[in-house]
Amino acid sequence: MTKEEVIEVIKRNIVDNLDDVEEGNIDPQKSMKDYGANSLDMIEVVSTSMRELNIKIPRAELADIANIDQLADKFMEYVDK
Repeated sequence: MTKEEVIEVIKRNIVDNLDDVEEGNIDPQKSMKDYGANSLDMIEVVSTSMRELNIKIPRAELADIANIDQLADKFMEYVDK
């Protein structure tokens, strides 16, 4: 799986969980907060994305992630392991 495919999974889950966000308008260099996500929204997007990608990442490893691109990088460390 490529990083672009991982980003598409994250984008799809952002669209599914946030109002008034279109997938084509999501910039991976921005954070989910930039699109109006609160902490519960972010947990749902991350959890749903991890289930879809069939990965499990300790929450502590996600604490310092600042944007969608960094989240995809972290997911890539666990994809296909």
